Amino acid sequence: MEAIVVGAGFGGLTAAVGLFQRGWDVTVVERATELRPVGSGLAVAPNGLRALDTLGVGDAVRKLAAFQGDATVTRPDGRVIARTASKAIVRRFGDAVIPATRSSVMDVLTALVPADVFRLGVAAQGVEAGSASQRPCLLTDSGRLEADMIVAADGVNSVLRRALFPEHPGAVYSGITAWRLLVPTPAGDFLPGEVWGGGRVFGITPLADGRTYAYGADHAEPGITYPDEKAELLRRFGDWHFPIPALISGADPETVLHNDIYEIAEALPAYHRGSVAILGDAAHAMTPHLGQGANQAMEDGVTLAALVGPAKDSEEIASALARYTALRALRGADMVRRSHRMGALTQSTSRSKTALRNLGMSLVGRLVPDLALRAMEPVVAWRPPEGP
Repeated sequence: MEAIVVGAGFGGLTAAVGLFQRGWDVTVVERATELRPVGSGLAVAPNGLRALDTLGVGDAVRKLAAFQGDATVTRPDGRVIARTASKAIVRRFGDAVIPATRSSVMDVLTALVPADVFRLGVAAQGVEAGSASQRPCLLTDSGRLEADMIVAADGVNSVLRRALFPEHPGAVYSGITAWRLLVPTPAGDFLPGEVWGGGRVFGITPLADGRTYAYGADHAEPGITYPDEKAELLRRFGDWHFPIPALISGADPETVLHNDIYEIAEALPAYHRGSVAILGDAAHAMTPHLGQGANQAMEDGVTLAALVGPAKDSEEIASALARYTALRALRGADMVRRSHRMGALTQSTSRSKTALRNLGMSLVGRLVPDLALRAMEPVVAWRPPEGP
């Protein structure tokens, strides 16, 4: 059986690896001319680690962990709003959250398939979904490519999503713009976590290689860029507590990434059409406030491979894809909603709502210390399917 995967992000790679391990001939079509991850860092949550376990590389990613301590939510002046202990997460979910660079996790995945699987510098332009008697066909700037199944993993601005679901409005602007940076970890003591204040968020995540992954998010009109993104970050966050000014000051201006955040606010009617499956940001782009974008994409990829992997003909593929939609579409839509609600909580611009939020979180942390972990349960307690 043959599969074409469009897009070499986390969802596309996990689907490609899972299908390859089950004996499929896999081609990964990627418009970029090199396999270079978009973004700086990510947090691989327990659900993402379980997905990677099905491919045999969960432990390789666990080894990337830099710290196993508390994380905090603080105010811009440094006062603590809430704490989360890594050991408590491990006790409840069996794993910690592993911070890593995107490139290190992608290196683990790309090593699982031969280099000739990848067709780089090829841009998808459309897709024909196929039928019981006709295989699906990918339309590219290099010609037509047929396979038994095509996987649309081409990101938030998915060309294939528009072809499969032309009636769908697509991704919409969330109202949030974000900056990401990888910088040398400054000297001095600080705890990882997030800082919330004035409708803004700044995240601090130390990595095992001596660098820190940091990110800032704020409300803004879409499409605005700045001549000096580093200077803009300092303008917005430069008076917040240590190590935030030091982290921003230590960044190379050329490496500061700035992107508007888009989400699939209206759920897709299905995660497949014909013999084409859709996954990751192409299916359910979400805001980063749950840290679940890559984790959900990996869930999609391994689920698709587990269900479709045993198929021997178009009828079995159709049955497997129907089950894939049944397992993933509701969960994907739920994660989009949860991420949006978390963003509304963390980035509220209302002083009264912010004061109530901070007080409530502080009290709950003292009186019901496991409430935050209970709230994480529907997000990270996912288990991989066992197949058809």
